[in-house]
Amino acid sequence: MDKITLIATAAFGLEAVVANEVKQLGYTDVQVENGKVTFQADLKALARTNLWLRTADRVRLKVGEFKATTFEELFEQTKALPWADWIPKDGAFPVEGKSIKSQLFSVSDCQAIVKKAVVESLKGRYKVEWFEEKGAQYKIEVALLKDIATLTIDTSGAGLHKRGYRDWIGTAPLKETLAAALIQLSYWNPDRLLVDPLCGSGTIPIEAALIGQNIAPGMNRTFACEQWPVIPRTVWRECRAETHDLAQYQRKLNIIGTDFDENILKIARRNAVEAGVEEQIHFQKMSLSQWRSSKKYGVIICNPPYGERLGERKQVEDLYREMGKIFTGYDTWSYYIITSHKDFEKLFGRKANKKRKLYNGAMETHYYQYFGPPPPR
Repeated sequence: MDKITLIATAAFGLEAVVANEVKQLGYTDVQVENGKVTFQADLKALARTNLWLRTADRVRLKVGEFKATTFEELFEQTKALPWADWIPKDGAFPVEGKSIKSQLFSVSDCQAIVKKAVVESLKGRYKVEWFEEKGAQYKIEVALLKDIATLTIDTSGAGLHKRGYRDWIGTAPLKETLAAALIQLSYWNPDRLLVDPLCGSGTIPIEAALIGQNIAPGMNRTFACEQWPVIPRTVWRECRAETHDLAQYQRKLNIIGTDFDENILKIARRNAVEAGVEEQIHFQKMSLSQWRSSKKYGVIICNPPYGERLGERKQVEDLYREMGKIFTGYDTWSYYIITSHKDFEKLFGRKANKKRKLYNGAMETHYYQYFGPPPPR
């Protein structure tokens, strides 16, 4: 099994960021499409991509792709795929599905047909009539788009945003994967000061610290494919050892997170401890109006409230006006703000140098980027 095809799924707007991460891992045969990045790799990549990808939602193994406009075509072509190369006799293989602009629009029927076809395929290899499915998990997805069926197996298990350090997500959760993307889309680097003046439970500062010290985001969690017999245990040992070898634990960072709520800061500090980066982040109780810095150069990245809830809009708009007054006083800083509010630039008082459409869950947002001059070398 020299070459396999993997799909790193991505939130809309983050495909190029995920593709860049995939290339940095050494996989150069990369194809970028809406919501996914497809690439050719080796068996070892199942471990390495799950351990290292910061901005992808999950990693899927592509088993096959074909046109299917009838249930018979879906059944026969699914059955012909090499399922037994991956799924052992005791493997559990639930099927989920989705269908967009396809003649086979009944997802439940497609799932049932794929399940039956995989069973028939495995019967041919294992010569049994019944599969107990008590072993490792091989969650199959049948995804139909314009009559093209793509059959994949999920390798990640829990989504890759679940790093294992965050036990509380707050009222306005920002996924770890999106927080990492905000940092990678900024001009911040580990030698610069980074401030999140509305840090909440600390996701942006913590993700910055993980990036700054080159700590693999999946270092402290497990993955579905870790239980697959087809991947030798030695591969996982080598790949996990690599995450420790490449981590720069001694690198000192200057990251600050402030918030007016002491209770949420306690959670942020606990999350930083769980992530192993508590010494790299200074959390401090402070309202936005109190925030000041004596540093001439720095980077601000924040995820303020959006004002989506009834009764919050005026309060949020006042906050954006206050942000504009405070931040623009630091004309040698760069600042990056994500929000769904359509009038942010008007309220902030300045047009962004660049803005990028991103999705925070199902919510359309924009990432407003204001560039200050680079600090002197």
